[in-house]
Amino acid sequence: MSFFKEQVSASYYTLDVFYLLASVCLLLVVTAIGLIDAGLVRRRNILETWLVKLASAILAGGAFLVVGYGIWNWQYFQALGIPNPLGEAIKGWWIGGSNMTTFSHNLDPAITPEADVFQIFAVFFFAYAAVIGALLHSAGLERIRAAPMLIIAVIAGGIVMPFEAYLTWGSASFLTNNGAHDYLGLFSCYVLVGVWGLIIAWRVGPRLGAFRPHPQAAGVFPGNLGLTGIGIGLLLFAVPFLALGCGFIVPDAGYFGISMATSGFGLVALNVVASYTGGLLGGMAISYRTRNPLFAMIGPVAGYLGCAACLDIVDPWVCFLVALFSPFAFWLVYTILYRLKIDEKKVVPLGLGCGTYGAIVAGFVGWHTPTGGYFGLEGAYGFQHAQVTPWMQLAALGVTVAVAAVSGLIVIVGLEKTIGLRVKREDELQGLDDALWATPPEPVEQVLADYGNGAVPDQEPAPVGVPVSPGL
Repeated sequence: MSFFKEQVSASYYTLDVFYLLASVCLLLVVTAIGLIDAGLVRRRNILETWLVKLASAILAGGAFLVVGYGIWNWQYFQALGIPNPLGEAIKGWWIGGSNMTTFSHNLDPAITPEADVFQIFAVFFFAYAAVIGALLHSAGLERIRAAPMLIIAVIAGGIVMPFEAYLTWGSASFLTNNGAHDYLGLFSCYVLVGVWGLIIAWRVGPRLGAFRPHPQAAGVFPGNLGLTGIGIGLLLFAVPFLALGCGFIVPDAGYFGISMATSGFGLVALNVVASYTGGLLGGMAISYRTRNPLFAMIGPVAGYLGCAACLDIVDPWVCFLVALFSPFAFWLVYTILYRLKIDEKKVVPLGLGCGTYGAIVAGFVGWHTPTGGYFGLEGAYGFQHAQVTPWMQLAALGVTVAVAAVSGLIVIVGLEKTIGLRVKREDELQGLDDALWATPPEPVEQVLADYGNGAVPDQEPAPVGVPVSPGL
């Protein structure tokens, strides 16, 4: 077999380490999401929460590797004018494809340049899909069955996300090549999760005692807010590293965002911390107004999601201002969900609130920024031949929501009507760890603290913005 020493240069191995680090940080995000949710659920649901979340994450990532990487690479095969681009992309980049099963030094660089780097980037995408699986599980905490949840994760990570990414994330994607801009995967991850999370929370229904008094459930109480705080801290630690993985490093030419817009390591890092600062201030303002600590805790996350589409192309002071108002988009969706009695306080407000806000704002703050195309190409796929515009941001948002809504309704409602979505009522009241796993019994004092003593509260739920119970 031929040996191509160009594929094993020191510069390529440096890029391998860089993208592997970004992939590890994405996996840290999965851990962070697990910690956040483990702190928010009741103590007798922690084991089930961890098991199903980790399984959802890994299965979503594994499903992506089957054909998802080929679907995403479809755009580049089109740009390079390869006949039958979808078929050839899947042939080379599915889990059993030649590009995924051959040592990089045995692949011809004239056909598959930077083969080792692209193989490592498949790991990055595995972790990307794993984040989607973990976030979708968050929409049905303490009440969704494991079987339908795992099926949802596999389809979302293995089919829907790759297709959304093909359309919106990558320099040769159809919408990007016409002026849409997305740096951090806002459309194919967060908006997608927001739509599917909304459908999950709607169809599975609220937790017992979440909105109305229940004779056997005292309300929705967080088990350990310390874990939630640690999870948010870990999330904020990982984001700057994983964000830098959303781009191309070209030796002697510079750093370019995934859409091919000119950027820089330092600029992205500064923008991330500026978005944290703005989001925190906006979230604290809402928290003191509503007396709900959720908004202060989620503020930095809302801030960087509000800037996710434009982190690579704007100045830090712009990121700060954009992030400052992002928690208000979160609060708006949070309030709407409360009034509709939909029990989802994190994923949907982040995905549809901050995600929608960030997608639209990016079109204005990044207006006329050169983007799209690919290195060395001319014409329809020429390097930076397109420009960012607000109307293409709206188009990308509309396409993402439409694809997510149609696919989500088919999959989630289909599962509801066949195998069912929700755990048994008695299992939910008992606690999923006790009902489904051989866990040691808790002291009766803790059971009463978590689930009430059977008395019906004599008051209506708290007004919007104030927790229904002492939890979030």
